[in-house]
Amino acid sequence: MKVFNLRCQFGHDFEGWFGSSEDFDHQRQNHLLYCPLCESSNVERLPSAPRLNFGAQAPKQQPASPQVDRSDGKADPTQGNVASLHPEQLNWMQAVRELTEKVLSNTENVGDRFAEEARRIHYHETPQRGIRGTTTPQQRQELAEEGIPILSLPVLPVFKDTLH
Repeated sequence: MKVFNLRCQFGHDFEGWFGSSEDFDHQRQNHLLYCPLCESSNVERLPSAPRLNFGAQAPKQQPASPQVDRSDGKADPTQGNVASLHPEQLNWMQAVRELTEKVLSNTENVGDRFAEEARRIHYHETPQRGIRGTTTPQQRQELAEEGIPILSLPVLPVFKDTLH
């Protein structure tokens, strides 16, 4: 497995894991890579030093499991190994978690039928309601061209397990 440092056209840095350099090239050429923050498909690989292992390493300690401090008993993704985070970062993480929970608890998950359902609501073929789901970049563009307002809200993987 190869881990590459990547950057989108807007300067967002992130990692990508690929089976090989060719796998990265293939995904990039076919516009299958997206920035997790802005969903731009204009992604470039940054220079990085390879990591070489020359011998056995001592076994790593397992990270502490997330603390449970919510009344619903679910793990709080802002807890756990947070000693290195600045208090302001923790406040932002908490605010993002609360916003994500509010959106997810007040919308219906229509999955990959999002574009179809958004159109049905927009054209009054079905009752007005809050929905969420997934779309392709092309579907988002088509909805915008039709004047159908949508908001892209990427749900971080840490929230997917704790909120659904």
